[in-house]
Amino acid sequence: MAGLLLLCEYGTLGGEEQSMLSTLAGVEKAGLAPAVAAPPQGPLAEILHARGVEAISFDFCDRDRNRLRQGQLREKLAGLLRRRRPDLLHANSLSMGRLSGPVAAELGVPSLAHLRDIVKISRRAINDLNRHRRLLAVSEATRTFHVGEGLSAEKTHVLLNGVDLGKFRPRPATGYLHHELGIPAAAPLIGNIGQIGLRKAQDILANAAVVVAKGFPDVHYIFVGERFSEKDESRRFESDLRAAATGALAGRFHFLGFRNDVDKLLNEMTLLAHTARQEPLGRVLLESAASGVAVIATDVGGTREIFPPAAESARLVPPDDPETLAAAIADLLGNGPQRTRLGDAARRRAEEAFPVQRAVAGLVEHYWDVSRA
Repeated sequence: MAGLLLLCEYGTLGGEEQSMLSTLAGVEKAGLAPAVAAPPQGPLAEILHARGVEAISFDFCDRDRNRLRQGQLREKLAGLLRRRRPDLLHANSLSMGRLSGPVAAELGVPSLAHLRDIVKISRRAINDLNRHRRLLAVSEATRTFHVGEGLSAEKTHVLLNGVDLGKFRPRPATGYLHHELGIPAAAPLIGNIGQIGLRKAQDILANAAVVVAKGFPDVHYIFVGERFSEKDESRRFESDLRAAATGALAGRFHFLGFRNDVDKLLNEMTLLAHTARQEPLGRVLLESAASGVAVIATDVGGTREIFPPAAESARLVPPDDPETLAAAIADLLGNGPQRTRLGDAARRRAEEAFPVQRAVAGLVEHYWDVSRA
């Protein structure tokens, strides 16, 4: 097998794109030749070009930037598959798996799809996904959920994501982020990294910050990420979140948008607060663990698979509970040795279970199995 075609829906660099990118070098070393079909504009196309990976323009919108209908997209994908004749198609997300399942099956193209979300889907979507030869879930929680909804248990396998343990590693803080933001060098920094939106629940951290300020008035909060959704509810969510930053804690919330230095930013943070309402297997949690950062995370989805209680490698809290989150933040802010112990245990956990080389080896094995089936 040589020709591998990966299908990506967005030209951004969210968790699913970053996870895919982290495996490409290893996939190439295994003797495969990956090409990525994705929107032609955006940071994904730029980084593919910089790495010398073939990027195939596959726009999901018409000339007026209106989203093409599913039937149109399937016709477009069928044309691409007929021209390229790949040995294997890898749909990089649940939505791309649904789109491509029937097309690949009808054309006889070996295919698999990645399940990187825990969301309710229709019976028709389940049937479309089951047309693939194999389905890869990023956590046992993700697999259990979707198999319970009707996905083929036989076809659905767990493949944990990996993290580059050299790029993301413990390093002494340099103070560059404090300097960039113009804040006192001794001010604690609490980070939150992820797409701005309801699922990531940055509003819970904003509410918790008000409580934390009663005992720790000098804390600053760093929000890294952008809002991609154009839905009205998503726009309102971001607007309300930014409005919270102008209240009693004005000057303490910093919205950094997209950053390409997350590996360095993590080392500047006192701790990371991950507030997601659902999380199949949070990539930023893997990166934070590898960086030796103390983590407070909501106990949802696959997060417990990253930080099992026995490892004592993170503080897990319930979702949608700003009071409990605030108490956990205050406890760790007042206990430096405990933050160090959590960070050290998190790094050991990353080394033990999530090296990117292990993820690549598993992925390549699935590729070969699917191509031979």
